[in-house]
Parts: sequence; structure tokens; C-alpha cells
Amino acid sequence: MYNWKHWRLETDADNLAWLTFDRAETSTNTFSSETLRELADICSTLSALAKKPSGLVILSAKENGFAAGADIDEFTTLKNAEEAFAFTTLGNVVFDQVAALPFPTVALIHGFCMGGGTELALACKYRIMDDGPKTKMALPEVMIGIVPGWGGAKRMPALIGAGQALDLMLTGRAVDGRRAKKMGLVDVAAPRRHFVNAATMLLKKPPAPHTPALKDAITNWPIVRGIIANMSRKQVAKKARKDHYPAPYAIIDLWENFGGDPRNVPTEHPSSMTSLYKHPTAANLVRIFKLQDRLKALGAGGKDGEIKHVHVVGAGVMGGDIAAWCALKGFTVTLQDLDHARIAPAIKRAADMVKRRLKQPHLILAAMDRLVPDVKGDGVTHCDLVIEAIVENADIKKKLYAQIEPRLKTSAILATNTSSIPLQELSVSLARPERLVGIHFFNPVAQMMLVEIVEGPQTSADVMRASQAFVKKIDKLPLPVKSAPGFLVNRILTPYMTEAQVMLEEGIPMEVIDAAAREFGMPMGPIELADTVGLDVGLAVGKELAKPGGPEPKKIQELVAAKKLGKKSGEGFYKWVSGRPQKANGSGTVDLAPLWMRMTLPAVNEAIACVHEGIVADADLCDAGVIFGTGFAPHRGGPINYLRSAGKDKLLAEMKALEQKHGARFAADAGWQSI
Repeated sequence: MYNWKHWRLETDADNLAWLTFDRAETSTNTFSSETLRELADICSTLSALAKKPSGLVILSAKENGFAAGADIDEFTTLKNAEEAFAFTTLGNVVFDQVAALPFPTVALIHGFCMGGGTELALACKYRIMDDGPKTKMALPEVMIGIVPGWGGAKRMPALIGAGQALDLMLTGRAVDGRRAKKMGLVDVAAPRRHFVNAATMLLKKPPAPHTPALKDAITNWPIVRGIIANMSRKQVAKKARKDHYPAPYAIIDLWENFGGDPRNVPTEHPSSMTSLYKHPTAANLVRIFKLQDRLKALGAGGKDGEIKHVHVVGAGVMGGDIAAWCALKGFTVTLQDLDHARIAPAIKRAADMVKRRLKQPHLILAAMDRLVPDVKGDGVTHCDLVIEAIVENADIKKKLYAQIEPRLKTSAILATNTSSIPLQELSVSLARPERLVGIHFFNPVAQMMLVEIVEGPQTSADVMRASQAFVKKIDKLPLPVKSAPGFLVNRILTPYMTEAQVMLEEGIPMEVIDAAAREFGMPMGPIELADTVGLDVGLAVGKELAKPGGPEPKKIQELVAAKKLGKKSGEGFYKWVSGRPQKANGSGTVDLAPLWMRMTLPAVNEAIACVHEGIVADADLCDAGVIFGTGFAPHRGGPINYLRSAGKDKLLAEMKALEQKHGARFAADAGWQSI
């Protein structure tokens, strides 16, 4: 038995070596320079043995997964682009050593296997992956503005074909064991309890390594490579501008022209690791990654184990989808509405969502068994958490609370999914106002990661902690905010959406308005977003958050009165066909910058006000909330980060000019002085 600080090496009676990755003093395996150098030393040691092992198994001692990739803390503290290139080179050299070992190797993959973890697995000759739903494999480097730098961009296309590999690398999408086996990424997908036997059998009689089928192999042929690359660039261009997000374009270039090896890319080339590291997008996306970890940490320490049964009142789109998500994540859920006819569509949507995500029949059945229709509301007396998701009307909500609060266990939490109503308005007649909290999901529930945890003046600290822990348990990001109209996200989003509608009523085409927002970096324009959320919802929130003397767009009121509610009704600002808005082509020759400046500055101003007023703890959490709650231009790092990078004086001057032209709604908040 050999011992290194982060690795344990043992040899069994069959002369098979078992190398266990167990990074010291951490709960998660990540690759630092030290862990990589130790792995290099291990490869050298094994290669130099007179009696070499018959095979090598690489596995993880961490319960949560195989490896999460490069150490993000080390990566973000590199002094310059040259150090980043050196870190990239080190990983390539070490994984090339793994690939060159003179005996068969197999990676045993459980839990998360991301980035460098996947690249280590690809450097092995074989891969065995747990077939459970919690095990995922991915190359997500594009999400932090870089390319797969340790061999993934050369080994994955060679293994499964460029078409499948580029799809995974350009999206950062993770695949489970069954999907990975079907794609050819792994050789065996089996329950983890069978890993030892599977690895032993594989290494005792090693088969020929996997090669892609002809239809996949031809995508790597030189004559086809250019065609695949151009098709991929066109697909990427539909979703991301090259100046905003250079990484996906660099991935295509790296594969097409440099053999998937970043060491082959000239330093000054725009696709080099050096150029990507210097680009502001990489720094902002890494910052967002770390902010995501900070939000996850906010869910630690609470007694989430006390919440086992969730009762949701309101089976509309939001309530039904919240109930479905909670059942998917393992909670017993009762779903209440006035009659079965109102609950039935929610159950159908839940079944569709669960089938898409779980795939395996026994898991689907178990999840659906946890979701129970409950017209009488019997679940109220047994549940640990009530989530109210009814109409956005304070009086109606208070009437409901008066009915259900006396029936609740004294330990139960009463949560509202209100998007804008302050908790102090909802708690006035409660016997136990300290048990009331806001747990505000965003639409669509299955896709939006953020959940605002709203603290009213009387909400107890224990209820806040338990609510945050619950949200983490259902794999969402909890953001604690103070109770005030609109809380954080909707308060910041509303002036942006309102200004877009004012511009529309001034005669600016909605396609141009949406194009301007996308040029700034928004994933979707505000007019299309209004249709997607629902014009009735947007109008209700807008009225709740309207400031005295502020604009009151008429078009949205007319559309709601005509029951043209947007995507869900087939028509709103746009007509919708097969889930897509019907738009006129192009934005002409209009200069879009003044338009996006006019829309986004009110949001920046409101973000500053929220930080200044203490609605959220600090500017970083404000940025995190707006990014994960609205998709605010991720490459800009959030509204406060955008302000700092663009320059406070410059944006203040823009605000002043807009105030002179359009009025007091553009007056700078007092918080500008301290931001």
C-alpha cells in the first residue's frame, strides 16, 4: 500500500491496483496543482514498477461524487493569464500520463463527475458509471467562460463523435449513466454496489475500447469537420453573441483547428486559454459560479429534516408546478384546490415533468405516488409546511389563512408564494405571525433556480433557517430577503419591464425593443418575457409596485381585459404558435444601445436602492438574485457589477440625461453615493 496526501493506492490479490481520490481537508474532490502533481508521481511510480499491475481502477472516497473538476479557488487566484495557461498545461500533461499507462485503466463514476473529473475519466481506457439519477457527467467549462482544457475537447469527440461531443461541450449539459452508456461515453452503467465486480471483470478480460459508430465517426473526418464546425457556429449564434460569450466559439475552433488541445493554440489567438482568461466574461461567470455556491451555503444549518410533508394550496400553474417539483425531490405532497377538475391539469403536468426527468418507471411511479390530490384540504392538519399559491390578492389570501391556521400543527410553517405583497400586510390577523414566511418561486418552477425566502418583521429565525434548508433540499437556490413590496427580484424587474412597455406605446416596435435587450445580454426581450410570464400576472405585480406619478402603460391593461394573456392564451403582445412568438424579421438599422440603456438603467437604479435599504444583505447577493431570478445578462455579472465595470460616473450622467428627457422616474437613488 502506497500513500500520498490526496490519493491512496492499494494492490489486491489479482494484481489490480485501486487508486482512491480523497482530497485532504475537503468534502469534495477537486483538482489543485498539488493533487495533479501527486497523480503524476503515481503514474510514474506505477510505470516504473518491475511487476506492473494488471490494471488500474480509479475511484473516489467522497460520498458526493467522483470529482467536481478544477479547484475554482485556485483558478480564481491565479495572478495572470500565463499562470492560467500553466495550470492548463499541467492538467494536460498529467492526464496524458494516465492515458499512456501500460495497462488497462477504468474510472468508477458515482455522484457528480464534472469538468476535470470527466476529463480524468476520459483519459482512462474504460468507464463504469452508477445508473442512479443522482450521478451526472459533464464538461461544463463553457458556463465559466473557458474551454475543456485537460483533454476533454480531444478525447470526447474521438470517443463518441464530434456531433454528440460538441452538443455536450457547447451547452455544459450533464448526462446520467444510462444516457452516457447509450452515447458511448461509458462502457457500463450499473448500480454502485456492483462496481467492484464490474471493474474486476472488465480488467481481467479487457475488451476492445469503445469506438464510435460510423455515423458518429465521420463527424471527425477532415472533409466533414468544417461542415460540422460551421453548423455548430450557426446554432451557437442563435443563442450567444461572440463578443458576449467567446467560449462556445473557442470550443468549436479548438476542436476544428487545434485537435482539441489548448496547448496547440497560439497565445494571442482569440480561442486561446490566455485570451479567454483575460476576457471579462470569464471573470464574471466565475464570480456567478461562486455566488451560486454562496446561495447553496445559505441553506446549510437549518432543520430541513423536520419538513417531510408539504401541503400546497392552489393548483394553478405555479402551485401545481411547485407541488410537482417537491414530489419529484422526495417530499410527500398534498395539493388542494376547489375541485378535482382544477387539480387534474396540475397532475398531468406533473406526470409529464417527472417522466422527462426520472425516466425509470419505478422512480416515476414513486414520485407520482408522493403527489396526492386533496380537495378537502385534509393535508393541512398533518403537514410540516403549507405553501399558499393562490391569486395575488391580499384579502383573499388572508381569508384562506384564517381558515387553515387553526388547523395547523404548532410546529408547521405557513409560507406564501406571493410575488409582491409584503408579509406585514398578510400577517395582521394571524395568531402566530412568527410562523409566516415567503417562499417565492419563479416561473417556470422546474427551470428557475432561485427561490426568495422572504422575512417579515415577525418571522422567526428558526422559520427562516428551516425554509432556506428546505429550498436547498429541493435543489433550488435560497435567497433571504426582507419583506417590502416586490421583495428583490420583482422590484428590480418591474421598472425595466414598465419602461419597455412605455417605449412600445411611444411607437417603438416590440421586435426592436426585444432586440435591444438581447444586445445588452438579456436571454429574452422584455415584451416576450411579459407574454411568457403572463400579462395578468405582470399587470398585478405592476400595480402592486407602481410608484406615485409613475407611468401606467395602457396596452397591457387592454390585452388583459380582452383575455389576451400572452403565451398561455395564444396571444398577448405577440401571437404565439406552437409555443413561439411570431415576430417581424430584424430590427432594421436602429441604434439599439440608447434603447437598452433606457430600459436597464431603471433596473440598476432599483438594485442600488434595494442594497441601500437592506432588502438584501449585500451587493453580491443582489446580483446573484437578479441573475438567477431573471437571467439578467450573465456575462455582465449582475446590475451592481455592471455599474462598477461600466463606471458609476458614466451611468449617472446617462441617468441625468434620461431624467431631463423623461422625468423623475430616472432620478438616481441616494444609494448611488455609497455603492
